[in-house]
Amino acid sequence: MARTYTLDPHKFDFDEIYADEIRDAENDALLQSLNDPHIVKYRAKTIKSGNVLEVEVYPIWDTHTSTSRARKTKESREAQKRLNYKNAVKSVVRLINTNFTDSDFWATFTYDNAHLPKTYKEAQREVAKFIRRLKHYAERHNFAPLKYVYWTEFENDEKKGKKRIHHHIVTNFADRDKMEDLWGNGGRNNVRRLVADESGYEGMARYCMKDPKGLKRYVASKNLKKPQITISDTKFTRRKVNRIFYEKVNPTAVFEGLYKGYQMTDINKKTSEYTTGAYLYIKMRRKE
Repeated sequence: MARTYTLDPHKFDFDEIYADEIRDAENDALLQSLNDPHIVKYRAKTIKSGNVLEVEVYPIWDTHTSTSRARKTKESREAQKRLNYKNAVKSVVRLINTNFTDSDFWATFTYDNAHLPKTYKEAQREVAKFIRRLKHYAERHNFAPLKYVYWTEFENDEKKGKKRIHHHIVTNFADRDKMEDLWGNGGRNNVRRLVADESGYEGMARYCMKDPKGLKRYVASKNLKKPQITISDTKFTRRKVNRIFYEKVNPTAVFEGLYKGYQMTDINKKTSEYTTGAYLYIKMRRKE
């Protein structure tokens, strides 16, 4: 419905009217996006990793031509770069939540000056040798097969004369003190128990994956289990998703009703500037 304004020259506020018009335009665009007739269904992708359950709900269309919107190439590349990083973080978080518990450890290992690697490759070789020592010790002492995820951060700023190298590792190696002994490269090292919160070990993993100034990549053992992923095209209709998006129903009741034994801890609702429809991301945790 169009707004009516009284043009009192002493009270006329262009900014307020302009803001109202922007809101009206945004609401019209949102309605058009969510009610796109080419959206034939919504797909629900569930990812179970340890005690954490994630649900991603997104639209499926009957055509591609009506759903693609114009975008600048540069913005697209930057958006893709950010998306790749976010997906890499999600993959590591899920891998750790699936394979490790509060009985396991995460550690940070550094070097003293006598053992400091000169290059990133040298640092990678050194941590690989450390992993072999852990694996050999675990086999000799009847520990569980060694599982691990580790990161190497290498920053070498020649202008500042600064070289910063350390490794983060998450592992099920059973002896904290022996792990420190087997490192053998000096430095200030810190080994601590994993402590899960409502998101499992996401906080710790995100810290290890934080956008670095230098090189940082992760390596995982081959014996790690993959998160359990399922797809459903029948749980959500367009009407149901729109009601959740506009908060006409209680999302907690909806998702806890669909996924018994889990409690909802977070929900994120958004639309895309490139495609039509709503996007829902829900995080849940297994009830104790």
